[in-house]
Amino acid sequence: MNAIIDQHAAIEKAVTITVNTREERITSKKISFDEVVSLAFGVPDYSTKAYTVTYSKGEDKKPKGSLVQGDSVNVKDGMIFDVIRTDKS
Repeated sequence: MNAIIDQHAAIEKAVTITVNTREERITSKKISFDEVVSLAFGVPDYSTKAYTVTYSKGEDKKPKGSLVQGDSVNVKDGMIFDVIRTDKS
């Protein structure tokens, strides 16, 4: 019975975010730059690619912004992330 309760609690804590128009369910309270990039493009290739991450519909104190490598942000249900990948020159 505890497993069912624990599973139900985990489902309740999950939030839906959108990354490059695809919905993703996550259970953590924060998401990092690297995690967002991985959701968008799989394993990041920082040696030949550069990534830009912006978000909107975030928490009231910071509803929109951008992330750089090493940053993280608190997630909110319905939050939207846009990730752009470009070649390094």
